[in-house]
Amino acid sequence: MIEQEQKLSLEIPEKLECLLEDHRYKIVYGGRGSSKSWTVARVLLAIGRRKKIRVLCAREFQNSISDSVHALLADQIKSMGLDGFYTVQNTSIFGTNGTEFLFAGLKHNITKIKSFEGVDICWVEEAQTTSKSSWDVLIPTIRKPESEIWVTFNPELDTDETYKRFVVMPPSNAKVVKVNWSDNPWFPSVLRDEMEDLKARDMDAYLNVWEGNTRQVLDGAVYANELRKAQEDNRIKDILLDKSIPVSTFWDLGWADMTSIWFVQTLPGGEVRVIDFYQDSQKTLDFYANLLQTKGYAYRDHWLPHDAEHKNMTGRSTREILEGMGLPIRITPKLSIADGINSARMLMNRCYFDINRCAEGLQALRHYRYAVDPDTKMFSEKPLHDQFSHAADAWRYVAVGLDEKPNEWSKTLKQNTKWIV
Repeated sequence: MIEQEQKLSLEIPEKLECLLEDHRYKIVYGGRGSSKSWTVARVLLAIGRRKKIRVLCAREFQNSISDSVHALLADQIKSMGLDGFYTVQNTSIFGTNGTEFLFAGLKHNITKIKSFEGVDICWVEEAQTTSKSSWDVLIPTIRKPESEIWVTFNPELDTDETYKRFVVMPPSNAKVVKVNWSDNPWFPSVLRDEMEDLKARDMDAYLNVWEGNTRQVLDGAVYANELRKAQEDNRIKDILLDKSIPVSTFWDLGWADMTSIWFVQTLPGGEVRVIDFYQDSQKTLDFYANLLQTKGYAYRDHWLPHDAEHKNMTGRSTREILEGMGLPIRITPKLSIADGINSARMLMNRCYFDINRCAEGLQALRHYRYAVDPDTKMFSEKPLHDQFSHAADAWRYVAVGLDEKPNEWSKTLKQNTKWIV
């Protein structure tokens, strides 16, 4: 038990008393029922009561305040008897001493994240899905002297960016702690029954869900075998880019959802170099057109999904708008999702991926999986629509587009083509 001033008693698991120490990075990961989030919330509230701090509570995706830890903090304020000190508002929490808790999603608000100043502690919750690009922007943003970054997550794959960055090769001045249900002195019996049931049915799932071990592949992962083979064949690595080779881009369009773009070079003999990936949301078409120019590639064409020919309220289609900006547009042939996935699987076996520029896209492909039928509880033939599916849809369009005129493409590349890896 840690005694705080003004007679506030803070009970936390002994293994997590390191949260009260001074470290730039505090990384807490492990399985379900370990009280990670519960403990971090209580410690932050206790610190905020003792002194004025500014806390940014972030996660990769936050479409509304209900997706954040706002409710968790509000519950702990009541549990700790701090109702008189903290005021819980709809989208923020304030203390009488000036302490404030702010909430933001990283992926959809990365420009807003850059504007945050004076953050003392940034808590990234459910960080297993946080992308490389989000970390690359967030970390230098939290730059106030003695500021800290707290990270909590349940690991999934050992190739995920957060796991690689903070567990496999943690930064200096990082405290990395793995906690599980066995470290939680208040572990409830109802969860124990659930845990024992999963342990009896599926040991691999138990080790991931309750013991915090990474999985080799996610259950129902669509491209698990192909990506494993690419890794074994050393086809996911640093690629020395030759910008004289023409690039084709393949898009999945979105506004509230992601617009995802793969950048691809093809060589004689059928070899495919996947050199880059980009995705963002709530950006206009001219933003993406300008982005293409900043990349500095020599473009052959840009492949859009078939619905890019639909007219919008202005009477113009996405295809017409981009062609008006001078982009050579092609429309991906319409193909069923199942057939597109089969084509994408075959294509992946002859692809080389740049490990850094394609990191976010590769993470999405590894997490792309089939949905579970609510009636049979078995995997359906339909992939799950989530934050990873947009990059995967764009990947299907790569396969379908490259199958459209392979002989023509190969012919145009046979003159003066070179590649250095």
